[in-house]
Amino acid sequence: MVLSLYVVLFLALHLLPGMKSSMVNLNNNGYDGIVIAINPGVPEDEKLIQNIKEMVTEASTYLFHATKRRVYFRNVSILIPMTWKSKSEYSIPKQESYDQADVIVANPYLKYGDDPYTLQYGQCGERGQYIHFTPNFLLTNNLPIYGSRGRVFVHEWAHLRWGIFDEYNVDRPFYISRRNTIEATRCSTHITGINVVFKECQGSSCITRPCRRDSQTGLYEAKCTFIPEKSQTARDSIMFVQSIDSVTEFCTAKTHNTEAPNLQNKMCSSRSTWDVIMDSDDFQNASPMKGTDPPPHPTFSLLKSKQRVVCLVLDKSGSMSSEDRLLRMNQAAELYLIQIIEKGSLVGMVTFESLATILNYLTDIIGDNAYEKITANLPREASGGTSICSGLRAIIHSNQSTSGSEIILLTDGEDDQISSCFEEVKQSGAVIHTIALGPSAARELETFKYNSILGGYRFYANKDINGLTDAFSRISSRSGSITQQAIQLESKALNITGRKWLNGTVPVDSTVGNDTFFVVTWTIQKPEILLQDPKGTKYETSDFRVDKLNIRSARLRIPGIAETGTWTYSLLNKHAKSQMLTVTMTTRARSPTTLPVIATAHMSRSTTHYPSPMIVYAQVSQGFLPVLGINVTAIIETEDGHQVILELWDNGAGADTVKNDGIYSRYFTEYHGNGRYSLKVHAQTRNNMARLSLRQQNRAMYIPGYIENGKIILNPPRPEVKDDVSEAKVEDFSRLTSGGSFTVSGAPPAGSRTPVFPPGKITDLEAKVKEDHIQLSWTAPGNVLDKGKANSYIIRISKCFLDLQEDFDNAALVNTTSLIPKEAGSIENFEFKPEPFKIENGTKFYIAIQAIHEANLTSEVSNIAQATKFIPPQESSVSRSIFRVYYKFISYINKIRIHPSCLKNIYISTTNIILW
Repeated sequence: MVLSLYVVLFLALHLLPGMKSSMVNLNNNGYDGIVIAINPGVPEDEKLIQNIKEMVTEASTYLFHATKRRVYFRNVSILIPMTWKSKSEYSIPKQESYDQADVIVANPYLKYGDDPYTLQYGQCGERGQYIHFTPNFLLTNNLPIYGSRGRVFVHEWAHLRWGIFDEYNVDRPFYISRRNTIEATRCSTHITGINVVFKECQGSSCITRPCRRDSQTGLYEAKCTFIPEKSQTARDSIMFVQSIDSVTEFCTAKTHNTEAPNLQNKMCSSRSTWDVIMDSDDFQNASPMKGTDPPPHPTFSLLKSKQRVVCLVLDKSGSMSSEDRLLRMNQAAELYLIQIIEKGSLVGMVTFESLATILNYLTDIIGDNAYEKITANLPREASGGTSICSGLRAIIHSNQSTSGSEIILLTDGEDDQISSCFEEVKQSGAVIHTIALGPSAARELETFKYNSILGGYRFYANKDINGLTDAFSRISSRSGSITQQAIQLESKALNITGRKWLNGTVPVDSTVGNDTFFVVTWTIQKPEILLQDPKGTKYETSDFRVDKLNIRSARLRIPGIAETGTWTYSLLNKHAKSQMLTVTMTTRARSPTTLPVIATAHMSRSTTHYPSPMIVYAQVSQGFLPVLGINVTAIIETEDGHQVILELWDNGAGADTVKNDGIYSRYFTEYHGNGRYSLKVHAQTRNNMARLSLRQQNRAMYIPGYIENGKIILNPPRPEVKDDVSEAKVEDFSRLTSGGSFTVSGAPPAGSRTPVFPPGKITDLEAKVKEDHIQLSWTAPGNVLDKGKANSYIIRISKCFLDLQEDFDNAALVNTTSLIPKEAGSIENFEFKPEPFKIENGTKFYIAIQAIHEANLTSEVSNIAQATKFIPPQESSVSRSIFRVYYKFISYINKIRIHPSCLKNIYISTTNIILW
C-alpha cells in the first residue's frame, strides 16, 4: 500500500489508543477539564484554534438545551503541539497530554475521510476513547453535509461521555415496520423524506427513479437512498441527524424507534438514548438549572507541549533483597533506559528506603554516554524501611519543575504514611505511573492512579522479570509519536531444567527493524546464546554485551536495520540446576516514514467487585486502519501466579461491539481470589492471514442531500474506497503489550464454582424465509457469557413485534429438540417450519432467542430478528406496456433535463399508474 509522505509523517505522530483517563469533571452543571489536542503533524494555523473555540461555544448552548438545561461546557484546554511556535499566551500543561485527550485534531486517512467520529467500543453506557476531528472539517464549510460544527460536537460528545450509539445504520439503511411499510433506519420516524435511486447528476440537476424492492428481502434495493426534507417539525433525534434545524433533542422513550436495526437498539436493548443518558453518572445529581438565562460561555486555556521528562523513583528498601527483586528491578530499569525511552527525553532517577537519594538529576538522552551515566547509578544493595513519600518529595521539591513530567514509581513494600503526600503529588502537576512488585506492595498505589493523579498507568508484576519489562515497555511517550516508540516483539520467561535448550522464533515485519535489541536474562548462570536472522547470519554468546553491574543480563543491538522475516533463537542452560531464562526483543519503526503495526490493551474497568464480569480489550492497528484476521491472546495473572488464557475475538458478538473493527474483546469471569491481577496481550499472525481493512465501520452520518422546496439539493459525493482495495494483506508479525493491572474484591476463594454468570446475550440473530421454512443464524454464546457451550436454546416466534419485546415468555415456542448448542463463537444455523402459522406473501414474522445454562441461568433475550415472505408481482402484458411507456417518458426527461423540483411529482404520479 503506497502512502504519501505527508500522510505517513502525520500518522507517525498519531495517537496510540489505550486506556483513557479523562480529566473531565461535572461540577454545578458545568463540564471542566476537557482537553482538545492538536496533532504534531497538523500545520500551524491560528484559524484552527479560533474555530475550535467557536465550535465548543456553540456546542455548549446546544448541549444545554438538548439536556433540558442540565449541562454545558465550562472550561476547555487546547493542547498546542511542540511543532508550533511558542507564544506568550501558551501555558505549560500539567497532566494534559495528547494521548489522553478527549478530542484530537488530526489529518484524515483513507478509512474516515473528513467524517467526525468517536472511537467507541465499550458496552452501552460506557465512555468512549476520544473524538476525532480533521483540520479540514474544522477549517471548511461542512454545514450542508453534517450541520453546524457545534451540533456535530454534541453528537460526538454523547458517544464519548454517555456511551450511546448511532440511530442510523449504513449497512442496513431500511427495514420493514410493524405497519408493513419500508422505513429508513432512523429515530424518530417523524423525520420525513423520500427514497430514491440516483441515476445521473450534473450540477444541481439529478435524474432519479423510485426504489425497487429486492425479491429476496422485500426491502429496497442496495442503491436506494433516503433523502430527508430540510424543513422538518420533528425535534428528535440528535443521534440520527443533528444537521436538521428542528432537531434539538435526544430520542426519549416516547419517541424512540425500537424497531430500527441500529447499533443503539442492539447495544442498549432497544432503550432510548435519553434513558441511557439519564442513567449516567453525570445525570444522577445534575438537576436542571433554574431561571431562563443561558449558561456562561466556555473559557479556554492554551497549553503547549514540552520536551518529555521522566523521573524513576525506585524502591531499594530491605524487602527488595528477597526473591531477587532488586536484581529484577535493575534489569527492567536498564532495559527501559537503553531500549524504551525515546531519544531527546530528559531522565532523572531517585531511590528511596527510609530516606530518599537523588542519583541523577535530569539528563538529556542524546547518546550512549547518557544511558551509561544513568544506568551506572542503579542501586546495588537493598536495606532500610519503606518511605514512598520520601521518594516522591525528592522529585517534587527538587529545583526542577514537575509540571507535565512523568514519574515511574516502583515499590514492593507497604507504607502507612503514603497518604500524607497525596495532596503534594496532586498539586505537582506530574503524572504518576505505578508498578507494584509482588503481593505486598502498598494498596494505596491504586489511589494514586485513580483518585488523586490522572493520566498515568498502573502495573502489577509478580515473580519473573517479564512482568517488569512488559510494564516498563508500555510506558511510552504521551505525545503520540509512534515511530519513536519502542515495540515489543517477544517477551518470554521459562524455567529451564539443567542442560536443556529453550528454542523460539520471532517474526520481524517490514514496518519495524530500527534500533532492535535482543536481551537475555538468567537467575544463576549465563546460558549459551544462539540467534540467527532470516538470511542465516548468526550471533553467538560472545556477540552479546554483559552489563558491568552484574545484573545477569546480556544484550545484543542488531546492527543497522533488522532483516525482515523469521528470526530463530536457542538458549542452553549450562548449569546443572533449573533456572529461569527470559528473552525480550524490542524494536522501533523501520524509518520515520514507516507506520508500524501496534497493539494496545486494557480492561473495561480498573476495579471490580465479584460477581461483576469485566471485558478485555485489545486494539491492533496500523495508523487508523484496523488489522483483521489475527490471533490475539490475553494472559491474566493473579497475585499467586495463577494464569488465565483468553483468546480474544473481533466477531461483533458477546463482548465485541462491532465486527471487523480491529478491536478484539472477551469477557473475563474466572476470578481466583481477591487482589491485583495483571493483563498482558500477545497479537500475532502466521501464514499471511492478516489484512488491513480500508473500510470504515462506524462513522458520522454523511448526508447525501436534502429536499428543499420540492428540489433534491445534493451535497458533494463522499470519496469511496474501491472494492478491489478495500482490504490489503499484512505480513506475519508479533506484538506483545501490557494492559496494566486491575483489582478484584468480594471474590470467593479459588476453587469455589457456584454458577453466577449466565450465557451471553445473542445480538446478531438473523432470519429469512425460504419457501415454507424460516432459516436462522447467529453467533453461539457460551455457557458462561462467551465461554464454553450453552446447555440449550429457547426460540420464540410471533407475528407481533411487541409480543417478543414485552412478553417473550408467552410467545409461541419453536421446537428446538434437534438443536444442540455449539462452542461459543461458532456460527449456529437452524431451520424450522413456523407451525401453526401459515406463510403467505407479505407474511412477516418476528423471532428471538435465549440461551440456557445447565444450572438454568438464562441469557437476556436476543435482538428481535424479522423474516418476511415477499413474492415480486408477475408482470402482465398491461403492466409491461405501462413500463415501456414509463421508461420512454423517463428517456425523454433525460434528454430535456427536467429540474429535480419536478421529478418528485412526476415519479409519484407514474409510479401510482404502474402500481395501478
